[in-house]
Amino acid sequence: MYSDPIADMLTRIRNGLQIELPFVDMPFSKLKKAVADVLQREGFIWDSEVVEAQPANQLRVNLKYGPNGERVINHIQRVSKPGRRIYRGVQDLKPVRHGTGITVLTTPSGVLSNREARQQSVGGEVLAEVW
Repeated sequence: MYSDPIADMLTRIRNGLQIELPFVDMPFSKLKKAVADVLQREGFIWDSEVVEAQPANQLRVNLKYGPNGERVINHIQRVSKPGRRIYRGVQDLKPVRHGTGITVLTTPSGVLSNREARQQSVGGEVLAEVW
């Protein structure tokens, strides 16, 4: 068992991109599905789906590549860790890489990107940075 399932999810995505897999599978959780939905809304992955499996369901994330096979995600990193949580208020949410990247946050309104959080005027725990 691993202590940080979100870091495991991001590592699986990073490793899948390194070897140009069309998709990666991981154990399902509602939080991972919400993070994948944010990545899909922001255009970093094609989609995600729940695959029925035994003994537990799997989350399948379909990775996205450019027309010439270039990676859409160049950097994906965990920010808040179990030993050190990082929180940001709405006034502290700045654009990532001049707007080409996003910050994934968990807020009282659900899991949102920094753009969505600014629109809804909510802050929260910073889960990851993606560009």
